[in-house]
Amino acid sequence: MRVIEYVTFTLVPGTGEAAFLSAARSTEALVRSRPGFVSRRLSRGPDGRWTDAVTWASLAEAEAAAQAVMADPGFGPFMALIDGPSAAMRHEHLALTLD
Repeated sequence: MRVIEYVTFTLVPGTGEAAFLSAARSTEALVRSRPGFVSRRLSRGPDGRWTDAVTWASLAEAEAAAQAVMADPGFGPFMALIDGPSAAMRHEHLALTLD
């Protein structure tokens, strides 16, 4: 069953949106290379809180990917722009998709 991984966070003070999006784009190959990757969407709310929503083929693949990317040095520049204490991750089973 497909799972959506939601990570919500704020950026380190002083981080510009363009710099953050550039860092996010630099993680594309790494995220896409993980088994079970389906899609990724990054959004920003009016309060400045960001949501990184990644769809995976299964919970096990989502959890394995989270561990792998966090240990990969290529993910470091992206993570350096996120205010760590503000970050929260959760996984939800996908029930319906309308695109």
